[in-house]
Amino acid sequence: MPDPVLESAGKSGGHIPIGKIKIALLILLAMLFTYSGLMHFLHPQPFLKIMPEYLPGHQFLVSLSGIFEILGAVFLLIPKTRRYAGAAMILLLIAVFPANINMAMRKIDFGWIPEYALWLRLPFQFVLLWAVWWSASMGRKLERT
Repeated sequence: MPDPVLESAGKSGGHIPIGKIKIALLILLAMLFTYSGLMHFLHPQPFLKIMPEYLPGHQFLVSLSGIFEILGAVFLLIPKTRRYAGAAMILLLIAVFPANINMAMRKIDFGWIPEYALWLRLPFQFVLLWAVWWSASMGRKLERT
């Protein structure tokens, strides 16, 4: 079955088609999630450090979220799995939000992140949620341009 995002990406009428924007965003998100997922295994200490104390099995949860980020990145790029991957990545972003809150509240900066950036990261999570939702075509139907 042809990919509607790719089909609309090739059509233009003097402007950038929505399909091209979605493809670029999907690639960017896949790169971001792949990098982040790999870092869960290559350098897990920062992720372990931000885990809320009330959650059990920090190492397991960090590894699990890393696996889901990598798998989600791959499946976002496959047209047949994109919508499911988008839904899964939205759930993952919601699931890791308590760690982001914990990071800001406890001022866990790893020595190079300014405190204001810890707080800016929180609303950025909503930008990521929207980007996944929109680019995985879960928002509105693709516009033919």
